[in-house]
Amino acid sequence: MIFAEPRFATAILDERDLAGLADANDELDRIVARLLSRRPDIKLLFLVGSCPSEVIKLDLARAASRLSKIHAPSTRVLNYSGSGIETTFTQGEDACLASLVPELPAQHLSSAKSLLVVGSLADVVEDQFRRIFDQLGIPVHFLPPRRAEDLPPIGQNTYFLLAQPFLGETAKALEERGAKLLPSMMPLGAEGTTEWLRAAAIAWKIPDDRFYGVVAPLEERARAAVKRREPTVSRKSIFFFPDSQLEPALARFVSRELSMRPIEVGSPYLHRQHTAIDIGRLPQDVVLSEGQDVERQIDRCRKADPDIVVCGLGLANPFEAEGLTTKWSIEFLFTPIQGYEQAGDLAELFARPLVRRARLEV
Repeated sequence: MIFAEPRFATAILDERDLAGLADANDELDRIVARLLSRRPDIKLLFLVGSCPSEVIKLDLARAASRLSKIHAPSTRVLNYSGSGIETTFTQGEDACLASLVPELPAQHLSSAKSLLVVGSLADVVEDQFRRIFDQLGIPVHFLPPRRAEDLPPIGQNTYFLLAQPFLGETAKALEERGAKLLPSMMPLGAEGTTEWLRAAAIAWKIPDDRFYGVVAPLEERARAAVKRREPTVSRKSIFFFPDSQLEPALARFVSRELSMRPIEVGSPYLHRQHTAIDIGRLPQDVVLSEGQDVERQIDRCRKADPDIVVCGLGLANPFEAEGLTTKWSIEFLFTPIQGYEQAGDLAELFARPLVRRARLEV
């Protein structure tokens, strides 16, 4: 698969390729050249390895280096492996961003301290965060940048905040280059966004009165937006199946800002360092589960009989047929949910299935 900015193109490997009757590198070069002739605006292109490319021993790292030289300076070509990943959209983003880290320019030793926000964000969310950091006087860059040629510098004077909890490999790569992680909640809901911003404010020694002077009106508006959805979901029980690693932060949000009752919070992988603060704010009686032992999780869910189940598409329809109310977990990845202005929309994602169920039962 060829992941281009901002679209996908797919090179199909058929029997002829797998049988070795065609030179895979020649085919790859031809497809990339064709793509770039049609889309000369592409500045950064990823070659994503998968099982078929590994079967035919296609060296995508070498191919990326070769193609970068061929299409320089207009287009840079990188690669990463998508083979074997279980949570495609989240692990895929982590692998993609981790592959970008070696390309980041080195920060000059005398450079002033700077902040890096790591994780894909909708443009509107990035703009909102940028305005807040500007008001606080904190110089900020974003990874990935909006333009491929605007890669942010990194070094010993770089501090970074994760906008997504599933970026373990990216965080490790950044720390290996000298950047320092600011532990924080994820910026979901009013509370999470304030605590996330405050982690940066503390690192920059910004006085509390100045910090709250900037964020207090925004937080108040976010809480009011969330409050409008609370009557629909308050005291409702909720069960999270493992899907994206967003689950601890989402569970903290629904518990503390929507007065819901998380029964079990499953996550495909619990990165203790990145989720520690969110997990620490969960109710003491909540069950945390790691990994995807789906049969046992289904049994526990049926026994608990929650008011709403957050799960993948493959489980949602069977649960709905059994009379359970579900929410597709993938919607939390494809909907802008970070920050103050999106807090009401995040609450709405949990309220909507319950409203739909109530209307169907009338």
